[in-house]
Amino acid sequence: MTTALITGANRGLGRHFAAELLARGATVYAAARDPQTLDLPGVRPVTLDITDPDAVAAAAALAGDVDLLINNAGISTGAPLLGDLDGVRAEMDVNFWGTLAMVRAFAPVLAANGGGTIVNIASALSWFSAPGAGAYAVSKAANWNMSNALRLELAAQGTQVTSVHLGLADTDMARGIQGPKTDPAVVARRTLDAVEAGDLEVVVDEWSAMVKASLAEDPRAFYDRFLTV
Repeated sequence: MTTALITGANRGLGRHFAAELLARGATVYAAARDPQTLDLPGVRPVTLDITDPDAVAAAAALAGDVDLLINNAGISTGAPLLGDLDGVRAEMDVNFWGTLAMVRAFAPVLAANGGGTIVNIASALSWFSAPGAGAYAVSKAANWNMSNALRLELAAQGTQVTSVHLGLADTDMARGIQGPKTDPAVVARRTLDAVEAGDLEVVVDEWSAMVKASLAEDPRAFYDRFLTV
């Protein structure tokens, strides 16, 4: 039986991961900065801000039976790289440094429980950028390659590291953005099925698959849609 901890579990993708895992019979630690916002019966609430080292250490001490860590917590400020650096730093602090802090704290827990699995929620924006998504794209690119590096560093203890990439999901973060959106319940199911199958990367939708394939081509073919000169 899996015992999972999910960051950002109070809404969006995180809540759907928690619901799907409960339906599969797992024990679920649901982490959020404000545990009073957790409204899913059956979870074990955890107070957690992943940018707070003391809170991360406390979560690892509390959830010592975890064998699945889902690093779902993330932010999108819309900050451009040449704008206010506070927004850029905030994205990196959560999407990269906070995620890495969780892995560093829980790697010994996973090792003690047989190796387990880490799931890092990245993005199709790990592989491209678009106007209004500069800082977010950089942070998710770092998140993706962090997964690649951690996969190698944690191989000796038998920990699987899976990176998840998607375009728009129908969550609060994507509210107001136009375009096709994937049901977050579908994202959770596909990801957990892929984890059970031992997959190292999950490309959730056709848009993300197209973006990944474009990396082998001339970048102008992709970026001409954005370039004005």
